[in-house]
Amino acid sequence: MILDGFLQFTGAVSGGVSALDGRSDVPTTGTQTSSNIIDLGVGLAGNPQIPSFAAGGGARDIGIGDDPAMKLLVQTVVGFAGGTSLQINIQGAPDNGSGAPGSFVIYASGPVVALASLVAGARLFDIDMPRPALDFPPPRFLQLGYVSVGTFTGGLQRIQGYLVLDRHDLPENANAVLGGYPAGINIAN
Repeated sequence: MILDGFLQFTGAVSGGVSALDGRSDVPTTGTQTSSNIIDLGVGLAGNPQIPSFAAGGGARDIGIGDDPAMKLLVQTVVGFAGGTSLQINIQGAPDNGSGAPGSFVIYASGPVVALASLVAGARLFDIDMPRPALDFPPPRFLQLGYVSVGTFTGGLQRIQGYLVLDRHDLPENANAVLGGYPAGINIAN
C-alpha cells in the first residue's frame, strides 16, 4: 500500500510537526470535515510541489469504476475516549467557477462505529471510491466528513485518511498476526 501526500485527507506534515500529529485529524464533537481537501482538477498551477509541466494537465483520473478502483482507507491511529460514536463519509464537490469547491454532497457514509470499537488500528471506512449520483457532476474536490455523537475528550484521538490504489485487507488475528479466519473456524482438508 502506498500513501500519497496528494491523496491525503488528513493533516499535512510540516516543519516542527511530528509525523503522527501531522498526518492525523482529531474529531471532537458534532459534524466536522477533514483538514485537507483533495483537488482532482486542473487548478494545480499554484502548488509548488507539482512540476510546472504537470500543472494544468487536466483532472486526475481516480478510476471510478475501473478495476482496480481507488479505495478509501480511514483508520484510527490513537484510540478515542469520552464520546459515543463516530461515522465517516466521503463528500465531493464541483468547481464553483472560481477554482474553489462548490457545495459538498455526501457520496457514501460508513457505519456508525461505537466508542468501544474506536481503538488504535481500527479500520473505519474501507470502500471503493463511489460513483457520483446520476444528477451530480464528477467531483473536482473530495473531503471526508466526521459525524461525532457525544464529545470525545483528552485530545489524543487521531484518524488518518487516504485515497489509495490498494489496501492491506488481510484480516489480522487478535495477536496481530496475519490470519484469514477468525479463531474457532475449522477448515477440513
